[in-house]
Amino acid sequence: QVQLVESGGGLVQAGGSLRLSCAASGRTFENYYMSWFRQAPGKEREFVAGISRSAITTDYGDWVKGRFTVSRDNAKNTVYLQMNSLKPEDTAVYYCAANPTRMVPTTTPRYWGQGTQVAVSS
Repeated sequence: QVQLVESGGGLVQAGGSLRLSCAASGRTFENYYMSWFRQAPGKEREFVAGISRSAITTDYGDWVKGRFTVSRDNAKNTVYLQMNSLKPEDTAVYYCAANPTRMVPTTTPRYWGQGTQVAVSS
């Protein structure tokens, strides 16, 4: 089992920034590809970003367009999502996820966090 706990969500004005964190415990963190998903009310879950076990490879949803950056610190068992130039349409619950193999947007990860709410006001 891998336990994931997200933090760092909150309310921010459009154009602002937030940094989400996801702390992992349980199995060996560096054995997992880590990713971020989000789900807005009434919408399907969508893939935001992912990072390989060694942080060599990163993946992003097509719509991210350089605004978000995913990173990880294997010594701290933590993955981060730096979000800049936030827009009201970024409002959603953001979930951290872990999977033994690389994820694509349609992958269902093996482990999920409980989510953290991000709200962007106009």
